Amino acid sequence: MRTSATVPFDELSDLLASTGARLRPGQPLAELTTLRVGGPAVVAECRTTDALVATVGALDTAGIPVLLLAGGSNLLISDDGFPGVVVRIAAAGVELGTDSVCAEAGAVWDEVVAATVSAGLGGLECLSGIPGSAGATPVQNVGAYGVEVAQLLRRVRILDRSSGAIDWVLPEDLGFGYRTSVLKHSDAAVVLAVEFELDPSGQSAPLRYRELAQSLGAEEGQTRPADLVRATVLRLRAGKGMVLADGDHDTWSAGSFFTNPVVPHERASAVHAAIAAHVGEVTVPSWETPEGIKFSAGWLIERAGFGKGHPGPGAPARLSTKHTLALTNRGAATAADLVELARAVRSGVAERFTVELEPEPVTVGITV
Repeated sequence: MRTSATVPFDELSDLLASTGARLRPGQPLAELTTLRVGGPAVVAECRTTDALVATVGALDTAGIPVLLLAGGSNLLISDDGFPGVVVRIAAAGVELGTDSVCAEAGAVWDEVVAATVSAGLGGLECLSGIPGSAGATPVQNVGAYGVEVAQLLRRVRILDRSSGAIDWVLPEDLGFGYRTSVLKHSDAAVVLAVEFELDPSGQSAPLRYRELAQSLGAEEGQTRPADLVRATVLRLRAGKGMVLADGDHDTWSAGSFFTNPVVPHERASAVHAAIAAHVGEVTVPSWETPEGIKFSAGWLIERAGFGKGHPGPGAPARLSTKHTLALTNRGAATAADLVELARAVRSGVAERFTVELEPEPVTVGITV
């Protein structure tokens, strides 16, 4: 397999001339990710689905490595960049139905949510304020405030890279789990569009997250108008530095960097014992799941000695000053700085509580 470093840019231009992609050599990938780190690469921007399909097909046929990138909100890219072609997914059409929304993969996710709420459609409001693209949401089964994409997804339009076939795929074929699917960590398919089934009454999804329900003066399981829930979610997320803002370095992140760990039932007592040994007999935030006991990653991180803002002022990469689950770029961090911090947090939690935290972002050219 070749890399773009061994393919002259003129040859790449000829290869992709008929695809409709716009080529940019030496594009700093830090400019295309919410963590704002990542070295240079050749970027092929595809503003239509046809251009996306043609570009990926041409590069695959030529044996040139491809990195798919849209909103860049769940990526940690090496300071060396990417040695192939970064295909920027920028097709952003959104079509509203009477009880649904269909969005092309490059549509800005929060704009999709806002459009559904404005149209009087309920269901996606708890996923307000999440950065990234619509096409990324089924890949990692995006979720927040008690709602996951898998609960509302009607179908996904996918390009099979091995055959070139384009088909609509149903949710039951995507192997959804906690922040994962068969699409994650796989290059076999490209998401082209997503379609969600929504509530035409304008009511929210049942409220399952205690903090959100309490903020709305509701009981868990009740619903509220979708526009009211969206406004409340945006306020709660902003208070945690989880709504993108150029001037707020707490938002220069990939969101929650670690998933909440699920410990098998047979190991849960040992974890509780380790917690008791280090922090005393306390009530530990945890939830029963079919796979085991899910613990709060943020709680474990803080009790392991990594408080908000760790390791302190002056560090290029720090935990958010608003909550401990986000690793942030304070303005001049490199990917290496973020990896160093992530490894320190992971090893500290494992040493104290015998729990291995798993990173949520996809890493490119680097290992946490």
